Amino acid sequence: MNPPPFQLQWIDHVVLRVRDAAAMQAFYCDVLGCRVERRVDAIGLLQLRAGAALIDLVPAAPDDAGPAAPPAGGAGADAAGRNLDHLCLRVAPFDRGAILAHLQAHGVRVGSFGMRYGAEGEGPSQYLFDPEGNLVELKGPPAAAAGPGA
Repeated sequence: MNPPPFQLQWIDHVVLRVRDAAAMQAFYCDVLGCRVERRVDAIGLLQLRAGAALIDLVPAAPDDAGPAAPPAGGAGADAAGRNLDHLCLRVAPFDRGAILAHLQAHGVRVGSFGMRYGAEGEGPSQYLFDPEGNLVELKGPPAAAAGPGA
């Protein structure tokens, strides 16, 4: 098989499902030195700057409720649930057609495409799933720097 049509550059961001956003914000900011980057109250998202990357905090669904608004939902960290919503990998170049062809050639289950906010700002983003069903995001450069096919 051919190699990927891009190179991995770094982890752009991680998304943690949390039960107590205030305690998590205090820990990551006061203990580890992150700072608040932005909030998206409509989905309960709190983005914390961690050097060149982001740590996103989203509310875990209550134990007795169905999924919360995307990207939240699912259980928090415990024996019964994962608290990682998805792993985002920054890639370059970001040629959506070439990426999709590569993923399809490997039989990868592909998710949605969209312009999403990451550590460098808004840019092209392709979701996919690993063999165990974990959500992975391939993130391109900021929109102003996006190349062909973005």
